[in-house]
Amino acid sequence: MPGENLSRDEARERAALLSVDGYEVSLDLRSAVGDGDGEPRTFRSVTVIRFRCNEPGTSSFADLIAPAVTSVSLNGKDLDPGEVFDGSRITLEDLAAENELIVDARCAYSRTGEGLHRFVDPEDGEVYLYTQYEPADARRVFANFEQPDLKAPFRFEVRAPEGWTVWSNGEGELTDGVWRFAETKPISTYITCVVAGPYHYVTDSYERVFENGTRLEIPLGALCRKGLAPYFEADDIFLITKQGLDFFHDHFDYPYPFGKYDQAFVPEYNLGAMENPGLVTFREEYIFRGKVTQASYESRANVILHEMAHMWFGDLVTMEWWDDLWLKESFADFMGAFSLVGATRFKNGWITFANRRKAWAYRADQLPSTHPVTADIRDLQDAKLNFDGITYAKGASVLKQLVAYAGQDAFLEGARRYFKRNAYGNTRLGDLLSVLEETSGRDMATWSRSWLQTAGVNSLTPQVLLDAEGRVAELAVLQEAPESHPELRPHRVAVGLYRRTPQGAVERYARVETDVEGARTVVTELAGAEPPELVLVNDDDLTYCKIRFDETSLVTLREHLGAVTDPLARALCWSALWNMTRDALLPARDFIDLVLRFAGRESEIGVVQMLHAWANSALVHYAAPDWRATGERLLTAGALSELRAAAPGSEHQLAWARFFAAVASAEDDLGLLKGLLDGTARIDGLEVDQELRWAFLEPLAAHGVADESVLAAELARDDTASGKRHQVRCLAARPSAAVKAQAWAQVVESDTLSNALVEATIAGFAQPSQRELTAPYTQKYFAAIERVWTQRSIQIGMDVVRGLFPSLQDSPETLAATDAWLEAHSDAAPALRRLVLEARDDLARGLRGQACDAEAGA
Repeated sequence: MPGENLSRDEARERAALLSVDGYEVSLDLRSAVGDGDGEPRTFRSVTVIRFRCNEPGTSSFADLIAPAVTSVSLNGKDLDPGEVFDGSRITLEDLAAENELIVDARCAYSRTGEGLHRFVDPEDGEVYLYTQYEPADARRVFANFEQPDLKAPFRFEVRAPEGWTVWSNGEGELTDGVWRFAETKPISTYITCVVAGPYHYVTDSYERVFENGTRLEIPLGALCRKGLAPYFEADDIFLITKQGLDFFHDHFDYPYPFGKYDQAFVPEYNLGAMENPGLVTFREEYIFRGKVTQASYESRANVILHEMAHMWFGDLVTMEWWDDLWLKESFADFMGAFSLVGATRFKNGWITFANRRKAWAYRADQLPSTHPVTADIRDLQDAKLNFDGITYAKGASVLKQLVAYAGQDAFLEGARRYFKRNAYGNTRLGDLLSVLEETSGRDMATWSRSWLQTAGVNSLTPQVLLDAEGRVAELAVLQEAPESHPELRPHRVAVGLYRRTPQGAVERYARVETDVEGARTVVTELAGAEPPELVLVNDDDLTYCKIRFDETSLVTLREHLGAVTDPLARALCWSALWNMTRDALLPARDFIDLVLRFAGRESEIGVVQMLHAWANSALVHYAAPDWRATGERLLTAGALSELRAAAPGSEHQLAWARFFAAVASAEDDLGLLKGLLDGTARIDGLEVDQELRWAFLEPLAAHGVADESVLAAELARDDTASGKRHQVRCLAARPSAAVKAQAWAQVVESDTLSNALVEATIAGFAQPSQRELTAPYTQKYFAAIERVWTQRSIQIGMDVVRGLFPSLQDSPETLAATDAWLEAHSDAAPALRRLVLEARDDLARGLRGQACDAEAGA
């Protein structure tokens, strides 16, 4: 549709012309239940918008994506819907100084997680609804001005099936069959929210008395589907919530401004979570049906705190346009880890940040689509794709560097001033930099140009020169940048020197904080130090960079990585070694060898699980093809050995069990998995719960050991929404040409599957052991993606283009086919081309890694 992809220029023009006084939105959701009439299921949406126009007599438009509009009235005059509504926009001509627009529409329930999503629980037939709007899907539910800088108060009322409960951003009550909600503060359209259905709901409250005697009470709620109620750990969710509210009140000096605080865990959710004020929504996978490691609990706590930080960074103060998306996401990502460590039981949150979040950033920042943290967002499709590792994790890493550069107290005081000056308003980059300059006394413009307005990641390498007595004569830090993004940035870093103790531990004996600038920086404070066996140039992870090692350090890590006693230092070394593998500087077989020798000694369970993912990726994408079978045998044997050696019932045992299943392919190994499922085999302390059963079944299905009847029997055992997703993934994983053809047709040629089942089918389709089976789909992929992008929602388009790219057909021929498509489709949607370019880059990087690995084995 011509107007569906709103441009930045259009948004700026409309914001200069209009200001919005308020919305009244009435939804009738009673059509959500029942059999329907055979037509696409819709609901009635009536919206009243009161707004002003700075230039009376001019024209503008409102946004709405709906199958039908019943009536449109502007300032008491009825307009012909057929003339003013084109499927995505309502033309508004001859505006007055003060205007009232009333739109009565039939809007569609969603099956893609965009707009108002409708889910039918297969376990009990109950229907559950929730909304998800970011960046611009509120227009699928009610008529509006869909851009972040046209904030307004909202009043919602909802008619729902009898017996349902409805939640929205404000407090609600049911009177005369209608749920009516208190008016919100001025907020953007994309953070309004409605959740409705027979959800399981638990309540609590938070109280805080401030130093001035003011008392704040916040009603708390947490909700999930009834089928998940037995697994719902509301007490832990409320604990983290209260700890977070205390932390942010202590540091922000601005009381939580949005009344209540509900948290809804909803099905078939595309994101991790969404920061709707007063009603945060989360993917229900954060409710754990089986045993998980503490890394999962830490991840859930981090997400809770990330979304809570948004109440200030994003909801109270919002970016004008998506160029400054970092003003909310980077801050929330940083604050999630900052508060996790400062307020909760997860004191090693910065280790997870260094090991997991920054890995996401490093990958994104080396893609051809890399962009500055403050990005150039031309339109809504650009915005959708920029919820990426740069906006989140690199931005958060840059903020961590800013804290080291400006000082924590100055940083937090800047945040406090920022909230008070811009409450309920919209900002740009300069608004934040100005307060940080005030509080820190630092030149924020220069810092911003280097860190926020340029792309790419620097590499820092130590250079050690020893004197005649063997002491450090000079230690320098060398900084490099890729040719495509040659910026050499100022880095505030800690340089740590490590050596082995008589007991064999590798421990730090010297540390200096210094400013690294330019291509070579001499760290004068370390002259005369005892000779190091390991130099860590970003000790304590203060900056954002790729760490490299000198030869002595690399030899030490190859032999003694597991003996590094500090868990953060160890995690940083692992991350650096993985980056070297991705950059074809370390053969994949060497990285896998390091994992096999040292991962079993790793104390941090989150690092262990990350190493499992990296080792698997090294095998699948970076190992030389003729060594893969050997690598698979080594990984499987190593995983089984660690599984048997792990403490019975421990989270390490669980992690190694899952990794063993992920790499198992030999008959004996598959036989063990089958035995663990049917009870004929046993590993002391390993409880094979339902979630672990599905993890064991996928490799059995992929290798032809578990057929359709086995999977049907397992679904009967676990006839739930989660079970259905697992079954669909396993069905698509089976090694059959007919299976692959059916999976392809269900995802590419049909739109009957929900977003969650599309995701599950794609996950099952591409199996590393089935490269020959999926080879025929390379050309089919390139023939289909432009049509899919045009005809399907952007979320499904992204899932298909990313998920079905033939990355397992890792050959120069696939690279050439990708280049041919890009050359022939220079006029394709920029967002689509970006996705293909990113996949091409991953493929080319994998081929370079394979060449490096083959050379090592020659």
